[in-house]
Amino acid sequence: MASGFFALLDDIATLMDDVVVMSKITTKKTAGILGDDLAVNAEKATGFVSSRELPVIWAITKGSFLNKLIILPVAFLLSSFLPWAVTLILVLGGFYLAYEGVEKIVEFFVPHQHSIEVVKTDGISKEEVLEVEKKKIKSAIFTDFILSIEIVILALGTVLGKPVLSQILVVSFVAILATIGVYGIVALIVRMDDLGFRLIKKSNDKKGITLAIGKSLVRALPIVIKSLSVIGTIALILVSGGIFTHNIQPLHHFLEFIPSFIKDANVGLVAGFLVFLLLGIFRKIYKIIKT
Repeated sequence: MASGFFALLDDIATLMDDVVVMSKITTKKTAGILGDDLAVNAEKATGFVSSRELPVIWAITKGSFLNKLIILPVAFLLSSFLPWAVTLILVLGGFYLAYEGVEKIVEFFVPHQHSIEVVKTDGISKEEVLEVEKKKIKSAIFTDFILSIEIVILALGTVLGKPVLSQILVVSFVAILATIGVYGIVALIVRMDDLGFRLIKKSNDKKGITLAIGKSLVRALPIVIKSLSVIGTIALILVSGGIFTHNIQPLHHFLEFIPSFIKDANVGLVAGFLVFLLLGIFRKIYKIIKT
């Protein structure tokens, strides 16, 4: 009886050891998307008055957890009964990531006007402010849903073929870690300028380290968000290229003599530009048919 109990403990310890190792590998694989997720959500969480930023981020975080609760069971069912569908979704997600990365590159070189929605409280009631917030929160949660699918499927793709229990533990761990990590960092980022203003106020405009740190934090916020956007764009291209080279057999052996990150970058860029051009053609055809 005792030997059976200790054998069970040994099995659990072995399983947890495997889960830890696989979780490390999977986290590295999904790090690229997490960079983009962080940049997107930091941008989505800005534009609110200071007192509403953390409540809004908490509302989006709860929505993100709900997204994971919806996506994870579906992903595990596909893995168990239609494993080929996971690879298909992974490749389709790769095209989406590549397109998103290329679109950001094109936007950098050929910028166009964006309508930036900022929540203001002047001249409108508290109910109206909350209604505007709800719309922005819904938009952010929808964006999170798309990114969550990418993260979960990419994580699941790294543990296909492993026991179901290991898949559930690893992918669930990565999904929860992604939500806590991303929105925890977003909360810190959006409060940078508020902390900076407090330090400036505390310094009473007297030269010193407090004033210098305060001004640095205020100036750093837009730079941090912009940097995250650049890092996220690069990550999108590399991650998408990696999906193609690892899951499409001919590409796996394509240009084996060059470093994998260069190969992934080139494949990701080509795929992204193809999708970008095809969508551009379809939009033009649609406009011609509509007129």
